[in-house]
Amino acid sequence: MSPRTPQQFKEMRVEKMALIMDVALEYFAGKGYFNTSIDHIARHAGISKGLLYNYFESKEALLKAIVHRSVNEIFSFFDLNRDGYLSEDEFEYFVRQIGTVMKKKRSFWRLLMQLLMQNEAREQLLKMFPVSDNMTHPGHQPGDSLYPVKMFNMVKEYFTRKKKRTGSKYDPDNEMSMFMITLKGFAMTTLYSDEENDSDNEKILNRIIELYK
Repeated sequence: MSPRTPQQFKEMRVEKMALIMDVALEYFAGKGYFNTSIDHIARHAGISKGLLYNYFESKEALLKAIVHRSVNEIFSFFDLNRDGYLSEDEFEYFVRQIGTVMKKKRSFWRLLMQLLMQNEAREQLLKMFPVSDNMTHPGHQPGDSLYPVKMFNMVKEYFTRKKKRTGSKYDPDNEMSMFMITLKGFAMTTLYSDEENDSDNEKILNRIIELYK
């Protein structure tokens, strides 16, 4: 048997990291973040504790990687040409892709939602991810993802532009808040409804786009 190539080792590492994250998410969501130990994750991932630390330096790093993976997937649908300007077509595409990914990966996103509803997990994440443009936010490190901030600012600018088209009575801040609430509600409905309701969810999605595009 010929020795493995660097590319094969890289692919194996990526696969193993994905396995560890999947196991960790399942137990973080089911048992609780603080109630799940690195020992427990390693055992159920079929590796030693020492080997797990070769992939993730701590439980906090593991949690952060899980959320990064999710944020990166969502961001891949956003501002497709990466010009910092969210067009109407890009806005519609993003909203439709949210609906698609929620349907295709119900189990994963259900677990993530369960995790994010835990106070201790939310507290950890607030330390890890910036919530504003303030780069000195506690816990923020150079190279950390600013996707949530970028997305927020671009969506805000998108709704601010709509004011020019709709007149002086239009409140972009309120409209954006309503959109975010509506999108969260749609996501939760999609995640916790059965597949036979997907056609109804599609109608709701179309209505959301009609209201906010």
